[in-house]
Formats: sequence, structure tokens, C-alpha cells
Amino acid sequence: MVDRSRCATLSTLALLTALTHGLAGCGSSGSSPTAPTTVLPTTSAVARVTTIDVNLLANYARPVLPVHYDGAVNALDNQNGNPAITDAVATLGRVLFYDRELSTTRTIACASCHKQAAGFGDTDQFSSGVAGRTSAHSMRLGNVRYFGPGNMFWNRRAASIEAQATEPVLDAAEMGWRAAGGLPALVARLQALDYYQELFTLAYGSPTVTEDRLRQSIAQFERAMISSSSRWDSAYALVFSPGAPNRGLNLDLPGFSDSENRGRQIFMGNADCSQCHVPPTFALAPNAQGIGLDAGETTAFKAPSLKNVARSGRFMHDGRFASLEQVIDHYSGGIQLGPALDNRLRRNGGPRRLNFTAAERADLVAFLRTLTDDSLVNDARFSNPFRQ
Repeated sequence: MVDRSRCATLSTLALLTALTHGLAGCGSSGSSPTAPTTVLPTTSAVARVTTIDVNLLANYARPVLPVHYDGAVNALDNQNGNPAITDAVATLGRVLFYDRELSTTRTIACASCHKQAAGFGDTDQFSSGVAGRTSAHSMRLGNVRYFGPGNMFWNRRAASIEAQATEPVLDAAEMGWRAAGGLPALVARLQALDYYQELFTLAYGSPTVTEDRLRQSIAQFERAMISSSSRWDSAYALVFSPGAPNRGLNLDLPGFSDSENRGRQIFMGNADCSQCHVPPTFALAPNAQGIGLDAGETTAFKAPSLKNVARSGRFMHDGRFASLEQVIDHYSGGIQLGPALDNRLRRNGGPRRLNFTAAERADLVAFLRTLTDDSLVNDARFSNPFRQ
């Protein structure tokens, strides 16, 4: 067990207080560290509990992105007036994301349901919380910042990533705080932990834990989960041209197999999948509505970015599909009519029927697998920071 002492040393806090927000914003690449000008003791609580070097912060604020992550992509960023990402605040968010202290039983963290190896989703149909199985499949978080409206949860009930960040903490099945004193009780628990006194001081200039700071730091960490290093990204960067028809999305991609390029053509053209799952982030289009999972459906369920979709073991809000083939079969002939159904999935007063052949289905699966981003799922900046 990690010794998480509740007593912070005054000397460490004094040094931490000297740091300002701007110290964390340096760096120029997705993995380059940033160095505050003040050197902290190696015996700090953060060093004792985690592998984080607070004197050499990982770069979250200034990632290096491929050429096709341009102004058109930035226009969909749902930062929406919230403070810009800083390395110190995102680092605090990383620790909170992986900390089981956020659940009443100290057994569940955000990362329990949003696993890095699964593209920050879950391979199980339903994740486990403090009260057993939850009622929804955990959504992948890669490129969550590029769903322009910013609504969160499958049913879009939270207005922003910040608003969503503490809802699982309160949920009776997930982390359990609503019936155990709510967020004030969680704030009191975290306030007593010396490593959070240091981290909050590093991020915000004071050791005070607040609900707003919790939400903001977790949201910054999640917005930093940018997926831009899939095989598709590498190939598309070679043909991308902002002035070309369709920005080059209609072109065959170098290094792709015939099957992968046929699947790309279906996705970008014949089936119009890209109208709702928008390249290059493959996040959901702002105007996307329901996909007709059930007849008469009235909820326009949100979908995550398709980056790392092949790493998911289950699909849709209730995890009803267990393979990409089953997902494609739904779009091929299983769409059901209902009030929430997107107009792009309607034809002649009924649901659209794409009627994919077996070969087309295989080609689409081959293309979707090119969206796997091994870089994100192996990036140490997004891994568990706690010492085992």
C-alpha cells in the first residue's frame, strides 16, 4: 500500500506557492517536458505517492499535431471560454483521473471505466462501480474536445466536460458520493491528502480543493487526450490539402491495402458515414441525431470519436453490439424509424437501407481498424501516475 500521509510539510508548500500558472505552459511537443524555474524537494508528497516529477512537467498545453489538424478542426474545440490547458492543471487532472480516493469505497477511479488500453473506454458491456455493474457502456474519451457542442454522456445531459467530470463521482452505482455527503465530503477527503495540497498549489497557487477546480482539472486532462497518430492520420497527411476538393478525403491513401481504401471510399462517399463521424478527428458532427437503435426512439444518443474504435469490446450506449461487424450490420439493414432518427438515415419516409455486401462489410472493418492510435494508448502522459 502507498503511504499517503495527511500532513504536508510547510517547506514544500512554501516552495509550491511560489509557482504560477504560467510556469506550466511551456513546451512544444506532445511528449516534451516543461521545467518550472523553482526546484522542489525530491521528498515531496507528490514524489512519494506518484511517479510525477513536478519540476519537469509533461507537455499537455502545446501538443504537436499533424497538418490536417488545422483551423477547421480548431473551430470544433469545445473549450468554450474555459481557461486554456496548462501542464500543471492537466497533471492534477491526471492524478484525479486515476485516484481511487474519488470513490466512497476507495476502490474505483475514473480510469476504472475509461481504460487507456481501450482508448479510454471499456471492453466490458457495463463497467463496475462501487455498487456493482453500472447501467451504461463507458464511452471512449479520445478527441472528446472536438465534439463542438461539448455535451457529455450518451444522452447529452451534461452541458460540458466540466459539468460531466463530477457526475460519476456522485452517482450511486459508480462512485457513490451523492448519498455520502456529496461533493463537499469528497472535497474534505482530498483536502486532507498532502499530495493534493501540493498539486493544487502547483496548479492554482493555493492548496484549496474546490468543486470547480476538480471539474476544471479533470476536463483539461481529458481534452488533452488528442488522437492524431493513427495509420489513417499518417497516410492522410501525405495527401491533405485544405484547398483541394473535400480536403483530399476522396483520395486513395498511400500504404493502404486495396480493402482499406475500398472501405475508406465507402465511409467517405457511398455510405456518407463521414457526414456524422467527421474526419480528421472522427468526432461526432454537431448536428448529428439518432441512429435508430430501437423503433420509436426519442433520444438522440451521442457517439464518441471513432479513433481507437477497434479497441472497444462493446459498442453503443448499452453495449449491445459485440463487434464492428455487428455495428455495420445495424447500419446496413437494422436502422429503426423513430422521432430522433437523423435525416441522413431516412429514405422515402422510412429508415435508410445500405444493404452492404459481405465484401463491403469486410472493407469497412478494415478501414475502421486504420483509425487505431497506438500512440495515445501507450503515451506515458496519460498513464497511471501512482506508484504501485
